[in-house]
Amino acid sequence: MKYPSAPKTITWFIGILCGILGIIGHYAHIEYLSEYNYVLLLIGFIMLAIGTTFRGL
Repeated sequence: MKYPSAPKTITWFIGILCGILGIIGHYAHIEYLSEYNYVLLLIGFIMLAIGTTFRGL
């Protein structure tokens, strides 16, 4: 059985950054962020999930 591995720092940073920008866009009215807040949250979650699933990403 394979266990999840820690993602690389850059993958983790991009995922967290996208998630934080999505949350900010949901609660504050910033033109671009408010328009794509759910997409940013989804991208952040997918980046973190892929980073822990595949070793070396």
